[in-house]
Amino acid sequence: MNVWLPGCIAFILSFICTPAARKLAMRWKFVDLPNERKIHQQPLPLLGGAAIFMGILAAGILYFIKLKSLASPYFGVMVGAFLLFLIGVIDDFYKTRGKDFSVAVRFMIQIIAALMVPAFGGVIRVVSSPFDSPGFIVMPHLLAQIITVVWIVGVINVFNFLDGVDGLAAGIAAISGITLFFVALLKTDHASAIFALAVVGAALGFLRHNFHPAKIIMGDAGSTVLGYTLGSIAAIGSFKSATIVSIVVPVLALGVPIFDALRVVLIRAWRGQPVYKPDKSHVHHSLLRAGFSQRQTVALIYLLSACFSLASMIVLLLSAR
Repeated sequence: MNVWLPGCIAFILSFICTPAARKLAMRWKFVDLPNERKIHQQPLPLLGGAAIFMGILAAGILYFIKLKSLASPYFGVMVGAFLLFLIGVIDDFYKTRGKDFSVAVRFMIQIIAALMVPAFGGVIRVVSSPFDSPGFIVMPHLLAQIITVVWIVGVINVFNFLDGVDGLAAGIAAISGITLFFVALLKTDHASAIFALAVVGAALGFLRHNFHPAKIIMGDAGSTVLGYTLGSIAAIGSFKSATIVSIVVPVLALGVPIFDALRVVLIRAWRGQPVYKPDKSHVHHSLLRAGFSQRQTVALIYLLSACFSLASMIVLLLSAR
């Protein structure tokens, strides 16, 4: 199968479905209400995640039709993405009514979704031995599963944290997806390349309607699906053998959301605040307070993300010499 086709399908479907999702959200009053933490001053339609999910789902269906088998870690990814989309829609519905959905339930579903990846074979198999180069140590299966789940749940939440400015999460997802696509190509991982491009296509199709001033936002149903899919691609592809390089590359590819989230968690912990409780301590909030416009803020963070992605590619290319 042409590696570009699923990505193109994801882009077209996301691009077409986003205005339709906006109309439905307006009709059903499925809108995100302004509050002291949020930047927008008017209610915004909150069904953008549906368009993103539909794009990725269509690409996945196309892949499995061509594969003629469900024996792939990416079938687990699609099951997990569906679970996160459903719980994300419920969480977004609560927001439209000015309420908060249970954090414990959301976290539990995230863990279940993450478990779908190792359940279908997408785990870190081996680690390099520091004492017997180039020897490898086979990881215990349970430890491999735990590390994979922790990684994926972490990426889900860092992308959820990132979704605070028009166009930011979708743009960073596209940049990270492009990076993981090239990593997959260099590793001749055809499946990971296809799904990375599917994320890129779905994110860019939505971004056309989400860039400032946004006509619609993705909500948790979109940000968690994007984070989950990217984290899963990294786990299945880049993390197959956990050498130093294979760990550094995906961390750099997802550098902006990861390091911003770590910074925020440390700040909240220092202040004695719950780490999961939203506030205005993210880097995009800091830039806005410094006087940058939303577009300037997003452009600066895009540039930073591109630098992280370029660094990851340099590390990978140097390691292949």
